[in-house]
Amino acid sequence: MEVTKCLIIGSGPAGYTAAIYAARANLSPVVIEGIQPGGQLTQTTVIENFPGFPQGITGPELMDNMRQQALNVGADIRSGVVTAVDFETSPYTVTIDDGTEIYAETVVVATGAAAKYLGIADETKYAGMGVSACATCDGFFYRKKVVAVVGGGDTACEEANYLASLASKVYLIVRKPFLRASQAMQERTMNNPKIEVLFEHNTEGLFGENGVEGVRLVKRKGEPDETHYSLPIDGFFLAIGHTPNSEVFRKYLATDETGYFVPSDASGVRTVVPGVFVAGDVADPHYRQAITAAASGCKAALEAERYLAAKG
Repeated sequence: MEVTKCLIIGSGPAGYTAAIYAARANLSPVVIEGIQPGGQLTQTTVIENFPGFPQGITGPELMDNMRQQALNVGADIRSGVVTAVDFETSPYTVTIDDGTEIYAETVVVATGAAAKYLGIADETKYAGMGVSACATCDGFFYRKKVVAVVGGGDTACEEANYLASLASKVYLIVRKPFLRASQAMQERTMNNPKIEVLFEHNTEGLFGENGVEGVRLVKRKGEPDETHYSLPIDGFFLAIGHTPNSEVFRKYLATDETGYFVPSDASGVRTVVPGVFVAGDVADPHYRQAITAAASGCKAALEAERYLAAKG
């Protein structure tokens, strides 16, 4: 039977930062890296908005640095995926996919969220070469270029408006004949001279030699006037939502209708279960940035330390 003072589930910026702080507080944290060690940032090319790297840094390199820093200060990082938890009584029981059970006095859940994709092969083919699921992360690379955003909700409209401040032209590809966004966001989008909304359009594919050079579209799919055509673009942004990796924990921790954890107080990291904390994108449907995830990982580890100190 293995008992740890602090178990961290997940290994993105939130998980690794929590590990660094917990290790420095002598909590001897165990980190379960999850299905994608390093998290979403391992699929990002150059990151230019993380403080301390004036020349930018690649996503994999940044996550390798964080991981090494956590190891250097004493974190025990293990591969594996959490398949079940029991948060009824402390120490809490966490089951790993190899059958191992770990008993933890505190738990930090930092399992992240995965961007939803359309499911076309070209999204994988051009990943990091013109396809992105984060306008605020990658929009800078498309200054004065032509981009397309897929989606019709508030997030898609927000991304389109943000990109319009950088790009020369933004196409908003909307499957339905209307926008699902709030009225204010709809008006802002429709009134932006740089944004052209393409209603009743579906994406069939992307093309380009060394990156995205265009998108293949179908208008009014399945209707008698269905038309297929290509549109030259430099970047293709997905804004059809994210799926938080929270399913294993939902029996015990409160989530919103989408599955994002809802913290129990203004700390942003405490939950209704004493000693269980949430951090990073799995509890953040709004910002989804590496720096905000890292900050919440720091807070979660500090709260875990205080919780254990209060228990004596």
